[in-house]
Amino acid sequence: MPAGSVKQGVQWVTVDEDNHDQRIDNFLMARLRGVPKSIVYRIIRKGEVRVNKGRVRPDTRLHTGDQVRVPPVVRKEKPESPKPGSRVQGVVEAAVVFEDEQVLVVNKPSGIAVHGGSGLSFGLIEVLRASRPDSRFLELVHRLDRDTSGLVMVAKKRSALRFLQDELRHKRIRKCYHALVSGDWPDAIGRVEQPLLRYEMPNGERRVRVDAAGKASLTTFCCLSRYQGYSLVEASPVTGRTHQIRVHAAWAGHPIAGDDKYMDDASMKAFRALGGQRLMLHARSLEFRLPGTERSVRLEAAYDEAFDFVLRTLESRKAGQTV
Repeated sequence: MPAGSVKQGVQWVTVDEDNHDQRIDNFLMARLRGVPKSIVYRIIRKGEVRVNKGRVRPDTRLHTGDQVRVPPVVRKEKPESPKPGSRVQGVVEAAVVFEDEQVLVVNKPSGIAVHGGSGLSFGLIEVLRASRPDSRFLELVHRLDRDTSGLVMVAKKRSALRFLQDELRHKRIRKCYHALVSGDWPDAIGRVEQPLLRYEMPNGERRVRVDAAGKASLTTFCCLSRYQGYSLVEASPVTGRTHQIRVHAAWAGHPIAGDDKYMDDASMKAFRALGGQRLMLHARSLEFRLPGTERSVRLEAAYDEAFDFVLRTLESRKAGQTV
């Protein structure tokens, strides 16, 4: 057996209601983390995986109460990764704005990624799992950029995850963002419908640009307030592309303040001189239907101190102009 690997014996697993209707291949990949997909499909194909003692195909659907035989497999032993400290756990737990038995919603602080990776030991979801060791299931329903603050949904049951992601696909969840953009946002621009293409910079950094070869994308905008050199806008992404609001705002000629990817250096310098310290994009409100019910919930998240400071500074300048 290769160094740094561990062998797991035969397991018999009873399918619970959270895994009802899940494909067997996805069920196994969730249980056998660290095992390559090719191995998972091989053990299914060879008949080593059984459901109620019968052979299965990769697309076989599971039902509550099914008995699944998971054969012995060798997996890589994961190195011990740093665990989120009690301080960051406290910050994230204090940011929970809604919770029931199926879903929780967090007002994510700017600067915290939603999940670990790309050089980060942990993100929001890992912090929640660390602070809630008895929770059997916690998964992100959707994502926010690391530097964007605001509302993020986390499912506490697989059935809730499936329901909410289906609601997102059918555009039945309303998400509104507040963004401080440079310049005077024109009332004539109420929507930006430009295709977006992801690409890679020479240094490996991923970015997005408006490109005819990209995916269809639509964001609606409306101006909430105007200040000296800036506008506060409400942006609602109809599609959910990476960096969508940021790139659509920049394409319209009004990049989001503090955006080190899509704002020019001179504008960034002026924003820093104002006291700006972060990307001025905040997932302000969220409206969704609770899984398994007809009850709708509408949530609104307060700005953090850094966002609020910039707005207060601009308000005081505006008031000074009108005196």
